[in-house]
Amino acid sequence: MSYFLQPTDIVGFTYFATFMALVATTVFLLFERTNVNPKWQTSITIAALVTGIAAFHYYYMKEVWVETGTSPIVFRYIDWIITVPLQIVEFYFILAAVAAVSSMIFYRLLIPSIIMLLGGYFGETGILDPTVGFIIGMIGWLVIIYEIFAGEASKINSTSSNEASQFAFKTVRLIVTVGWSIYPIGYFLGYFTPGGGDWTNALNIIYNIADFVNKIAFSLVIYQAAKMDTK
Repeated sequence: MSYFLQPTDIVGFTYFATFMALVATTVFLLFERTNVNPKWQTSITIAALVTGIAAFHYYYMKEVWVETGTSPIVFRYIDWIITVPLQIVEFYFILAAVAAVSSMIFYRLLIPSIIMLLGGYFGETGILDPTVGFIIGMIGWLVIIYEIFAGEASKINSTSSNEASQFAFKTVRLIVTVGWSIYPIGYFLGYFTPGGGDWTNALNIIYNIADFVNKIAFSLVIYQAAKMDTK
């Protein structure tokens, strides 16, 4: 296996492109953090942590792929187990920026996000049967969907008169619902279709594009909301 990215390596290209985009987004957010309303600075910091941590792991993931041609499952899930809960608890900080929010909302969002990731990791690494891991992961995701559409977090947001908070909550909710659906689709293609092993390249591309879109779009939505609320 070559130690250099080959022109025909589409998977490797998506790793490098995602890595650089995440670095650029992180730098942008850190420079812009002091130019927004102070009540949004925590949210901007979390967004920068999401892209920064993801960029760090993508650096190593691209190296694993280029040098070995194998999927960097462990690095990917270490990234997700840190960044996905940060993205989910961002709902809490969006609400906390404009309203008094119970700390229980924080845990009702955090715990199912961890369950979702552990189910996926155990299923992909063979610790659990892939079907069992998939079901556990889907349950965690559906609990999150319920909380942000019909739970206390959604109810508090619906009573907010802050335009920026409404924009951020609803747009991030859309990302978590539609954007995150890419991950179970990729998992399904990789493990539940005939000849699932042949989906290795496609699975990596799907995951990389999903991270590119979801993490960067998520962070820029938070930034846009912060600027909307900055006079």
